Amino acid sequence: FQTAQAGARTNGGLRDSKQSHGYANGEFAPGGLYYNTAGALGFDGTTAGIDVNFAGGFMPVQESNSLFTFDGTLPPKLLKVRYGETTLMRHYNALPIDPSANNGFGLHTLSTHEHNGHNPAESDGYTQSFFFPGQYFDYRWPIQLAGYDSINRDATDPRAGRPDGNGGIINIPGDYRETMSSHWFHDHMLDFTAQNVYKGNAAMMNYYSSIDRANEALNDGINLRFPSGSALDWGNRDYDVNLVFADKAWDSSGQLFFNIFNTDGFLGDRILTNWLYKPYMEVRARKYRFRLLNGSVSRYFKIAIVTENNEPVPFYMISNDGNIMEHSVFFPNGELPTQAIAERYEIVIDFSGYAPGTKIYLVNLMEHKNGRGPEDAPVPLASVLSGAYKPVVVGGAWSGGDPAVGKFMELRVVAYDGIDQSMNPADYVQGKQVMLEQPIFTAEELANATHRTFEFGRSSGTDEQPWTIKTDGNSGLNMDPRQLAAAPELGGGVEIWHLKTGGGWSHPIHIHFEEGKILSRDGKAPPEWEQFARKDVYRIGSEADSSRTIDIALRFREFGGTYMEHCHNTQHEDTSMLLRYDVENPGQMVLLPTPMPTWDGVTYVESVGLPTIRSGSDDSMLELFNQVTDPLTTDLGTTPAAPSITPNTL
Repeated sequence: FQTAQAGARTNGGLRDSKQSHGYANGEFAPGGLYYNTAGALGFDGTTAGIDVNFAGGFMPVQESNSLFTFDGTLPPKLLKVRYGETTLMRHYNALPIDPSANNGFGLHTLSTHEHNGHNPAESDGYTQSFFFPGQYFDYRWPIQLAGYDSINRDATDPRAGRPDGNGGIINIPGDYRETMSSHWFHDHMLDFTAQNVYKGNAAMMNYYSSIDRANEALNDGINLRFPSGSALDWGNRDYDVNLVFADKAWDSSGQLFFNIFNTDGFLGDRILTNWLYKPYMEVRARKYRFRLLNGSVSRYFKIAIVTENNEPVPFYMISNDGNIMEHSVFFPNGELPTQAIAERYEIVIDFSGYAPGTKIYLVNLMEHKNGRGPEDAPVPLASVLSGAYKPVVVGGAWSGGDPAVGKFMELRVVAYDGIDQSMNPADYVQGKQVMLEQPIFTAEELANATHRTFEFGRSSGTDEQPWTIKTDGNSGLNMDPRQLAAAPELGGGVEIWHLKTGGGWSHPIHIHFEEGKILSRDGKAPPEWEQFARKDVYRIGSEADSSRTIDIALRFREFGGTYMEHCHNTQHEDTSMLLRYDVENPGQMVLLPTPMPTWDGVTYVESVGLPTIRSGSDDSMLELFNQVTDPLTTDLGTTPAAPSITPNTL
């Protein structure tokens, strides 16, 4: 897959020929709901001519320095991959050489993270592994099931496999319980992740497998037959829809705006769905699968789904953070749990009970007063629907609430004369059938696990870098890419990570590379939509559906190297709630060096580790460490990187 990060421009239809449906199958064929790509004349079976515009003719076209998107175009991209089929993602940097040619925000260096792929470290998008305009980076994503070194090594289990294109399965090694579905990839540039993601470096990515084939008609006893369609052997998207929600703001000329001086978290006052303001979408009167991504930089959501008559639209959750759940979870009130930045929820809605012409709305109930985190409780749905909660502009500023609370997308039901062959999620609730078993952590593994504690807050922070992370009781540290906070052993057994925060802050913590199992929240069992799934984003804070502490179990397998853990409120991450951890080989003593990219290539400098990197929490070592000088005051060498590119001098 090749793409260039580039300034906004009119779509030339480059990817029309690369669509798997070919504008000839299912709902993408002539006469289908989605054959026309823009809802206007001239866009049948093509994206050619689509401008970068958030609201059709109601807003100005975005200038080339306002958005930096994949190919420089909209609609947003979707990458489809199959397990066992290695993907090379060649990412070209076609951004301006002049870093100031950015309409006030965003940097022209990139590092792209595939969230949350089981990938080798050199292709994970480490924050310090960035590249410059005129260069490209080859990200090599093996698309393998985790555990392939130790489980099902002879590839005899068809539940671990990929569609072969002809109704069959190609078996692959690995643990079928690790099968994932919805990922995304986005920028991870040191100190500029929020700006670059907000500006357009973010796209979704669907994983397909023998379990999650996206062909609802193929009944082989393995395929779960989620709502999708059946025209293609795999990857049908007729009734399988990716939706990215993100709050945005624009200046008086209608160009995208971002406040680079806000270190608490930047909030936009308008919600865009797939880069469109209050769009509508037609849906057949049948079941649909929606893959919902919170693609904001600081905003949390709590989404309710209601009819035009204010009646709740019930649904089932089937996946959490890209992990297919053991059991579906029914939400009769039509309200999702709180959804933090980077979390993915997948739901199934059955529209067959609604008459054609019915209008259904997605409504955000989660209020923010600042970027530190949402309010503890959502706004009552009744207040939003009645108009009692209605922010207004007074003196050029919003008053009376959060303008991003309210309806932000419309679904319009149309007739369906086909046969819905998709699974019934009601058959998979707790006590009934299992969708996907969860990997097990035995009592012995948990009893012998290495423990690590990470506290997220403002301890020892500065004005420019207020956010810190304490690791295993050490002082709160700002991010330095040479600083190693933890070093789990490759294949070394289970680790239990304890994530904590104080009062007044909310942090969605993302751990790269491996999925974790939530053991407890504030010492209590997690809710069922987390019990039945694994996660890669963990909410800590006082907001609804969260907790001040969370305990998770992890294994580190197959790949060694440098990875990250950070707050996915990317304003916090950039200033500077981000740490490095390395997965080491057994017995490894030498720390991996730190890359220092330049226009002319990459050099490396030595790294420094906390005394607890291998042992985890060890009070005697911590006491000794806290008595000595910060090891990073030692001169580790100079970097040839231009200081204007990396503002925090290393």
